[in-house]
Amino acid sequence: MPLFSYPLPLHTGLFPASWATGCASWRAELDALRSACKQSIPVDIREFPAPGNSPEGEALFTQCAWLGPADAAAVVVLIAGTHGVEGYAGSGVQCDLWRLLAAGQLALPSGVALLAVNGLNPWGYAWNRRCDGEGIDVNRNFVDFDQPLPANRGYDELREAFFLDDPAESSRRLKAFRDRYGQTAYEIAVSGGQFSDPLGPFYGGTGKSHSRRVVETLMADYALAQRRLAVIDVHTGLGPYGHGEIICDHPAGSPGAKAAKHWYGPSCTLPEQGESSSVPKLGLLDYAWHRIMGADSCFVTLEFGTLGTDNLFSVLLEENRAWAGRGKSAMSEQQRLRLAGCMAAHFFPADALWRETVLFRSRQVITQAFNALGEV
Repeated sequence: MPLFSYPLPLHTGLFPASWATGCASWRAELDALRSACKQSIPVDIREFPAPGNSPEGEALFTQCAWLGPADAAAVVVLIAGTHGVEGYAGSGVQCDLWRLLAAGQLALPSGVALLAVNGLNPWGYAWNRRCDGEGIDVNRNFVDFDQPLPANRGYDELREAFFLDDPAESSRRLKAFRDRYGQTAYEIAVSGGQFSDPLGPFYGGTGKSHSRRVVETLMADYALAQRRLAVIDVHTGLGPYGHGEIICDHPAGSPGAKAAKHWYGPSCTLPEQGESSSVPKLGLLDYAWHRIMGADSCFVTLEFGTLGTDNLFSVLLEENRAWAGRGKSAMSEQQRLRLAGCMAAHFFPADALWRETVLFRSRQVITQAFNALGEV
């Protein structure tokens, strides 16, 4: 069968303008789906309150929906907003899926359910940041905190350069490191994850974040370890502009890696083998899912490229310096809004063609996951 043939337009208006509108649209489109399908698709909706408030003072929460039979043998898990600000794209993808299901242009295969998580990191989503309100990068938080925490010696070597007030000197030191050790070592040093510096970027924390607790609760409550799983975590900001890369962090040769390559084809890349725009990282959300997955399951990141790695690091390091210094001299609202705008420009470009690409590619990948789990 063809992967998909949806006449439903790629409606970029489904992408939200804020965390609050993203939540409202997600719920409205889901309610419309429930109304259209009546009892044919059972829907269970949950909200998980989160620490902190939005800039407008709103209470924060993570939204979750289970669609399909409670006893489904297989589940497609679709996650949005692991890295806060990247939730704009992920929310739009889920709203588009609600419309496809409501219009009957896509259907859950027999014996397959869907678990959608919107705003896994709601604080970062609301504030246009990648980290949560504790400064934790949720996608570095999935380590065993009862064991000695991993070291990132490259980060330690570069730490001073990240906080220099002189951008030219900071760039010079970063370039010197890259020239000495190579691009991959440089990217691992900056973004691979670190557990020694609470004020620094890509900080994994010292305990479980709100987002991790939500994931572990969903795994337990829905007995996900007993089901076949296809997990898709939607991210933005890394890789060639407009390209939706399927990234698999399962170990090369493992059942998960083999499933990912089989389900998604040659476009699926493994960072471990140097195939990906991503490098190997510490504490990924992926690893929590790997631990509960059987042989015929896999976790992939669907990463939509934007403005390149150099711009990614430049924006994140400037934004991190400003937030790290707020204890000494609080940012003005004007500065905060400027930085939030820079983050949105990198992680959610105001380009209709880029946004159409996100919807088009997401439809492909979600359909591949449905087809894979629907195979007898």
